[in-house]
Amino acid sequence: MTVFPPRTAVLTGGLAVAAALALSACGAAPDDASTTANGKSAATATSAADFGGLDALVKAAKKEGTLHAIALPRDWANYGALIDGFHKKYGIKVEVENPDGTSQDEISAVTARKGQDRAPDVLDLGSSFALSAAQQGLLAPYKVASYAGIPAGQKDPQARWYNDYGGYISIGCDAKRVKTCPTTFADLLKPQYKGQVALNGNPTKSGSAFGGVYAAALANGGSFDDIQPGLDFFAKLKKNGNYTPVESTPATVEKGETPISIDWDYLNAGYADEFKSKGLDWKVAVPTDGVYAQFYSQAINKDAPHPAAARLWQEYLYSAEGQNLWLKGYARPALMAAMDKAGTLDKTAAAKLPEVSGTPSFPTEAQQSKAKTVIAQGWGKAVSG
Repeated sequence: MTVFPPRTAVLTGGLAVAAALALSACGAAPDDASTTANGKSAATATSAADFGGLDALVKAAKKEGTLHAIALPRDWANYGALIDGFHKKYGIKVEVENPDGTSQDEISAVTARKGQDRAPDVLDLGSSFALSAAQQGLLAPYKVASYAGIPAGQKDPQARWYNDYGGYISIGCDAKRVKTCPTTFADLLKPQYKGQVALNGNPTKSGSAFGGVYAAALANGGSFDDIQPGLDFFAKLKKNGNYTPVESTPATVEKGETPISIDWDYLNAGYADEFKSKGLDWKVAVPTDGVYAQFYSQAINKDAPHPAAARLWQEYLYSAEGQNLWLKGYARPALMAAMDKAGTLDKTAAAKLPEVSGTPSFPTEAQQSKAKTVIAQGWGKAVSG
């Protein structure tokens, strides 16, 4: 069984300058449903106990009846099961806008819709975006019941954000279309993979694509201080004709447009299950020459239109039930080590995680910032033409 190691630095979730989101004229959300009889407000509650206990929070959240989420694809890290599980448990409708959106799309929606009842209640962000949102004063401090079990390096001391799940960069491959599937970054340069290698997005906007470039850097003599070899690798991959600019999705894989995809292991592993019923043999390997891992983070919009439902959603995600649902989606939950110790970890699901060699390390905030600048300035040039 693989237990995801504690993180000692904030990890990047990607880069983004997103398109503006369309707005509609909506009034401010009512807050009477989120206030207890003794005047306690969910909007300012920093824990369930602070609101009068979990039962009081559940009652207020049910009265609100709705949770607004954004950028949560159902096939990403088993989010479909999490959304359905929350609705079944509490009867609260989860409305997901722009499921394929980026972390920056989420932040843009929070800032543009401040005070509107269609603003996002909760956010699932690349960790560098969570840090940025906290610095902008957009997030509400809230400690879930299991907060103490989240490793210290994976949570904001003020509880404005904390990690939820993570994974490793991996190489997915359609074994029916590709005679010999690549298992390392070095393999990807072989001429037999002409026009077949894709990323899940653009690294200036996508956390998974950014991770792919960082992993490629580590595989080619780079470091967390030097991501340039990753850019050079993709420039070489483009020059020899192996890289395709088509952004990999399950649909492009099924069509044969992206038979080799660099993506998070939990996504590639999840696709393998999905593709079996469609006759595809999707193989997944974590490249031994570029071991790179990353977490995403949960946060609550400080001005959430449904503040009780937002807090209850967090409690659900960080319960054993919620954490194990991520694990069933091949993602390594932030509470994995604590749950293993407590005996609440789904060991069957843990045993199915993609095999990983070695222990990953993580970039510091300063290293991430430097890498972002290099990617922003060099990615277009690396893969143009």
